[in-house]
Amino acid sequence: MKPGPHKLPRPVKLAYALPAFAMAVVGIPVYIYIPKFYTDVMGLDIAVVGAGLLGLRLFDAITDPVMGMLSDRTASPLGRRRPYIAVGATVLCLAIACLFNPPQLGLPWTTAWFFIWLALVFLFWTVAVVPYEALGPELTFDYHERTVLFGYRDGFLIAGTMMAAIVPVIIRTTLRSTGTSFTDHTVFFIMSLVYIPLILACCGICVVRVREHATTAVPEPFHLKESLAPLLDNKPFGILVVAFAFSAIAAQMPATLILFYVEHVLESNRAELFLLLYFVSGVVFLPAWVRLARRIGKKAAWMASMAINTGAFFYVFWLGPGDEGVYGALVFVSGIGFGAGLALPSALTADVIDFDESRTGKRREGQYIGVFSVAKKMAGATGAGLGLWALGFFGYEAGQPQGPEAIFALRTLYALVPCLLSIVALAVAGFYPLSQKHHQEIMAQRPSP
Repeated sequence: MKPGPHKLPRPVKLAYALPAFAMAVVGIPVYIYIPKFYTDVMGLDIAVVGAGLLGLRLFDAITDPVMGMLSDRTASPLGRRRPYIAVGATVLCLAIACLFNPPQLGLPWTTAWFFIWLALVFLFWTVAVVPYEALGPELTFDYHERTVLFGYRDGFLIAGTMMAAIVPVIIRTTLRSTGTSFTDHTVFFIMSLVYIPLILACCGICVVRVREHATTAVPEPFHLKESLAPLLDNKPFGILVVAFAFSAIAAQMPATLILFYVEHVLESNRAELFLLLYFVSGVVFLPAWVRLARRIGKKAAWMASMAINTGAFFYVFWLGPGDEGVYGALVFVSGIGFGAGLALPSALTADVIDFDESRTGKRREGQYIGVFSVAKKMAGATGAGLGLWALGFFGYEAGQPQGPEAIFALRTLYALVPCLLSIVALAVAGFYPLSQKHHQEIMAQRPSP
């Protein structure tokens, strides 16, 4: 396969999309199940676990852009990106095996075990994922074909997220139905047996089947300040990052609080069902967003998806006990824009990289993806951290009936605050200047690959 401004064969798109599926399957346990496992089962203090998660996320602010710059400057027979995908995925599997299967140690050693292997999971996740995401913009330079490619990738990401939500349930149900005695250790052991081969297979297929675009770039000395300067001077990229950050915070805050909202506001125990409904809606409507972006442009389609999500979610604030049916309908409608919120910013980032090349003559996919990845992770940490902190500030007490003030705060943080943040994201996104016409003008001046 020779990348360029043409359409990619479907097998290549599928091969490129596979690692997104595997990484999403692992991401849910690492961010949701593992903290609870180490606090409730292994005995770690929840404040220690929370501080560790936040600190390691901040460390990504260094590792992500550095990994992007390193892959941009790599020259090897396998290309710039694929060696890191192969090595990162392999070591990531080792780290997952250890994180999911801690030995019975004393509390200090268990705490050290948790931090060491979680840090290695995050580090080698970065080693694999930043070059993987940087590979996408290099595979095709066609404005619309990129949207299709990222639609494949993010469709697989959503499917992986859906699988991650049901795998622990399937494991527990199967063990119970067979009369097998099990503990949480058993569940996590089986999860690691499922996830590790999945990561190796999906990333291996991508490395073997996807060919990188040949580059004549000569590796340059590494200077962090000089490397970041062109990115910071790229106005379209700055607008895109700010708009995406606000939208990501708006998405992460309700994602963190949904279990609390469903239990204490709706007084329901069907949170997993509502999550699945949201993701199914995202998968079903993603192809429609790809087609709409081709018709009205990526920016307009992305803004439309945010408007739909915001409009539907606003009404969630007014719901109360017994409103499961209305809530389910609103969740489904708000999920319509979920896939677009993943795929279209990625496609716009690829166009911004072309804009940078037209000004500087250099391709910096890794650097741009690294910085964009930092914005994504920091926004996610901010949404989760602020939501939980504010909920505690207004009187939430775990395991206790919640007072009116805590319930009002929960409804506000879950629905109103994210809607306001989405409105800010919409306003900022309106200033994004690159249209299809501008991109075609940029590509017309680009030498043929």
